[in-house]
Amino acid sequence: MSTSKRLISLDALRGMTISLMILVNTPGSWAYVYSPLRHAEWNGCTPTDLVFPFFLFIVGVSVWFSFEKYQTKISKVTILKILKRTVIIFFIGLILNLFPFFDFSKVRIMGVLQRIAIAYGVGSILCLSFKRDKLLIVLGIILLGYWALLYFGSELDPYSLKENIVRKFDLFLFGDKHIYKGFGIPFDPEGLLSAIPAVGTVIIGYLVGQAISVESTVLIKLKKLLIYGVLLVILGAIWGLIFPINKALWTSSYVLYTAGLGILFLAFLIFVIDFKGYNNWAKPFIHFGTNPLFIFVFSGIYVKTISYLIIIPVQDSNVKISAYKFLFDDVFSSIAGNMNGSLLFALSHIIVYWVICFLLYKNRIFIKI
Repeated sequence: MSTSKRLISLDALRGMTISLMILVNTPGSWAYVYSPLRHAEWNGCTPTDLVFPFFLFIVGVSVWFSFEKYQTKISKVTILKILKRTVIIFFIGLILNLFPFFDFSKVRIMGVLQRIAIAYGVGSILCLSFKRDKLLIVLGIILLGYWALLYFGSELDPYSLKENIVRKFDLFLFGDKHIYKGFGIPFDPEGLLSAIPAVGTVIIGYLVGQAISVESTVLIKLKKLLIYGVLLVILGAIWGLIFPINKALWTSSYVLYTAGLGILFLAFLIFVIDFKGYNNWAKPFIHFGTNPLFIFVFSGIYVKTISYLIIIPVQDSNVKISAYKFLFDDVFSSIAGNMNGSLLFALSHIIVYWVICFLLYKNRIFIKI
């Protein structure tokens, strides 16, 4: 298997992940969402909880291939390259949080792109600094150390929403005005402390990229990936009995469990696309996968624009509603009802974003962030 074909499989997985991210982030109404498209309330793992770790896993795999030309070693060139991309992604995430009102007094500091930036930056430097065996030790230290940090970080319930040290640390560092409040109290699921195990997700992806690269035949690659994937899923599930699988805390058991599933999914795509040659069905996802961060940022700006900046007056009334609500209430909900209309709203936006990605792909425009 050539590197380019491997990356086609990776682009397909990346595109699927971005598509699902848009699907779960853009319902017509948050009051009408099917349960598989919601995050677990706290402990547990739904299909939606696989989106973010899959993306970071893909980031890790991509790090291996991206730095192959630098012999995957740490150097002044690679450090500057990593730091530059880390700062750019973090800054874009912060601007996205500020948009459209740019109220610095209560802006959320962390977020999805900020988590990606930190995990990529720290993870890449660690991956390029250590050989495989030592990198496995680093991974173990990260996951076990984070477990100890949470366990000893609270005298009450260390894994609860209110008492966990992740929340306490972010409150101390940022203050409650600059933290996500979607859980009912200030708590950031993309907080700074919980970025530590997210680095572990990137490292696992890097090690998988290395394993794919060094093996000569597709069947050997698949055999290794299946073994690694099943092993990590089992280890994550067992560890989850005492250290709950939890996306919001990004627990170490969650790292192993979701990375294992990511490996298995990548193995499936390699089998179908590279081994069997069935790739026509994956082309729309490949289009998404070649401009992933751009379309994520674009979707965020678009949603905020039609939610806050475009206001539509209700006919025969003094009431005004957002364009987002108008689209759901007057178009999609009226066509398919509340639940299916909310889903149709999200699916239609995936199609619109795909058209944009397709045009970029067709014109060989790849926006690197």
